[in-house]
Amino acid sequence: MYSGPDGEKAWPKKYPFCGGVFQSPIDFHKDILQYDSNLLPLEFIGYNVPSTDQFTLINNGHSVKMYLSPAMFIRNLPFEYTASQLHLHWGNRNKSEGSEHTVSGKHFAAELHIVHYNSEKYPDITAAMDKADGLAVLAVLLEIGPFNPSYEKIFRHFWNVKYKDQKVLVPGFNIQELLPGRLDEYYRYKGSLTTPPCYPSVLWTVFRHPVKISQEQASSNRTHFPDWCLLKNSFVVSIVIACILGVLITLAVAVWLLKKKSCKKGGEDNRGVIYKPGMYEEEEDITKI
Repeated sequence: MYSGPDGEKAWPKKYPFCGGVFQSPIDFHKDILQYDSNLLPLEFIGYNVPSTDQFTLINNGHSVKMYLSPAMFIRNLPFEYTASQLHLHWGNRNKSEGSEHTVSGKHFAAELHIVHYNSEKYPDITAAMDKADGLAVLAVLLEIGPFNPSYEKIFRHFWNVKYKDQKVLVPGFNIQELLPGRLDEYYRYKGSLTTPPCYPSVLWTVFRHPVKISQEQASSNRTHFPDWCLLKNSFVVSIVIACILGVLITLAVAVWLLKKKSCKKGGEDNRGVIYKPGMYEEEEDITKI
């Protein structure tokens, strides 16, 4: 959950879709699930990317994403969807469970999203993003278990993109390795982007079987990207300005006190003065991707 002055409760004021219908994420529980025998396993084309090709991993200031090859796409959906990027949602130091979707109320350690756009109807993801049939997202729920070498192919590069605008090239590999073994069991529904502008444009496929990563890998992600690394630039700037102002005020008062003391004559009203600088309350963490 995104909290603070720019948290989920405030989103609809600026982004009306965030207060509308077909919003994601959701909780999958027995009261809403219906079996559909007509659903087919997805067909993955071009997902096995040779190591001679490279993905770009970038920190844009509020999330870290890896751009995918335009030769990757999926079939057995209403349209053919071309891959655009993938990113992860994980917890923070205050909450270790970071998945957005839940199953019977249960959160998972993290969640991987592989984002695709409808390339049969739209030229790129920007054009498709706000269209009802524009996007298809594959979601993988991650839980704690043994070390996962496939996910480590991404995780080991996180040290190189800790700060805004940093990017690194990741050697190609089979992206299908990031998916669970059983690809024929999944939840499917029409929903939205999970962050503003919350367009109801996503056909979600959330795989039923989680993939395991180690506790060390999960903890390492939270270490690489502590809460302050994922704050909005405006929030970071405001904190820096507040700190600078606090220092300047403290120095000004200290100089004033020294001048006042020097003006006092010996023995005349030499009372002690205790000065306590104003304390700035720490704003709530905002982790957004």
